[in-house]
Amino acid sequence: MSKKDPFSFGTLARRLAPSRLSGLQRTLLLFVVLPLLLLTALGIRFGLEQASQFQQQRLKNDLELIGRAISIPIGTALGENDRQAIELALGSVFVLGEVYGASVFDVNGVRLASAGVTESDLTRTRIPDLIVATGEAQQGFSQVGGRHLFSHFMPLFDVGGNIQGLIQITRRASDFGRALDQLTIIAWAAWGVLGLTIICAVMLGHYGGVGRHVDKLLEHMQRVAQGDHSHRAALEGPAEVAALAEGLNHMLDSIEQARREVDEHRAAETALLAQLKDNEKMAAIGGMARGVAHELGAPLSVIDGRARRLQRSSDPDSPQQREFSAIRAQVARLTSTVKQLLDYSRPAAATLRKTDPVQLSNSALDAITPEFEQAGKQLQRHYQPAAPALFGDPARLELALLNLLRNALQAARSRVEVSLSNNEQQLIIRISDDGPGLPDNDVTQLLEPFFTTKVPGEGTGLGLAIVQNIVEEHGGALLLANRPEGGCCASLLLPIHKEADA
Repeated sequence: MSKKDPFSFGTLARRLAPSRLSGLQRTLLLFVVLPLLLLTALGIRFGLEQASQFQQQRLKNDLELIGRAISIPIGTALGENDRQAIELALGSVFVLGEVYGASVFDVNGVRLASAGVTESDLTRTRIPDLIVATGEAQQGFSQVGGRHLFSHFMPLFDVGGNIQGLIQITRRASDFGRALDQLTIIAWAAWGVLGLTIICAVMLGHYGGVGRHVDKLLEHMQRVAQGDHSHRAALEGPAEVAALAEGLNHMLDSIEQARREVDEHRAAETALLAQLKDNEKMAAIGGMARGVAHELGAPLSVIDGRARRLQRSSDPDSPQQREFSAIRAQVARLTSTVKQLLDYSRPAAATLRKTDPVQLSNSALDAITPEFEQAGKQLQRHYQPAAPALFGDPARLELALLNLLRNALQAARSRVEVSLSNNEQQLIIRISDDGPGLPDNDVTQLLEPFFTTKVPGEGTGLGLAIVQNIVEEHGGALLLANRPEGGCCASLLLPIHKEADA
């Protein structure tokens, strides 16, 4: 048997050790092996009793046959009063080697002749009277000369059929037990060997048929208890053990499913809490934006209008022109900041419709082209032929594209590329630049409102946050990554328009 085979005699020997017996093994020993051993012991005892009775009866029958064989010549010799013939007939019984003694008595129990060890006088016993009264043989055990003997008494009949005496034939009582003692030793030795065989067979059968599979099942359960929740028990062994393993696997699957559902609920709860925080944040920003728009909108318009009138009334070459331009630029920056706050806090659009991505991209690019020309940077377009339609709000999507294009314009050294592509489910709009790439900050941190890596005065930190909100409104995703050749790539993944949804 190979070393890898767990069903080995060494393992069985350890299993048979008392300290290693399992509950099932003890149950088998108590309710299977022990009753078998008791039944076999009772059977052996009953068999020995039957053998003893058979042996005793056989020996008694032997003595009766001997007595019948010599009764005729002794009876004839007794009728003729021939003592020599009687003694000769008595001596013939020793030829068989099974007789210990033989005697002839008259009807009163007086011994007439003897050979070997027999009773010397029967006058004080009831045997002569019983034989005369019944005419049948008598037998029994007795002590003669310190020896324990078995005696068989037979009546002697004359020619007329009358009892004229009796014959006693004896043999040692130990003859009845000698053969049986040997048989008893052999029987109980065989019972012991049979008992050991039954124990080994039951234990071997238990371990080979059930025990090793139960041990494997316990090992599987131990692995699960140690934290390996993905482990499953092998469906092997008897049908009952395999059913237990299947039930264990089903229970583990149920627990795993419940754990996944709990994790999903926790994730959903976390997402809802995050959404609630974002909503609270947007509500606060919206309230602040409305307050800022209310408090700053009219003054900024007045300042810009008066600066424009003063700029028109002054000499074009005068130093005041630069001051007025600076004032108007700062007013425009403040107006843009207020507008971004309003864009970020604006509720999500409720109407989504079929939108041409090429027209959407061209509209955004046309709006920002003057800024690229003023900065002296290239704006390249790469559109996939027959791009599928989007499902969204064109105004909100154009705002998202403009924010990404302005970020790319500020980060690019010389060129920005816009490309359109798609897969089976989404349309992908990529905006790439050849700038220094993303900073070392976490991407999620870059999407937080009011977080910016630009120098103070050049950004509000709302551009990417606005894009993220718009993309989430459309069920898409915003991906930010560095390009291998340098620069940053911002990808908008938007759902493709479907007629059924429309």
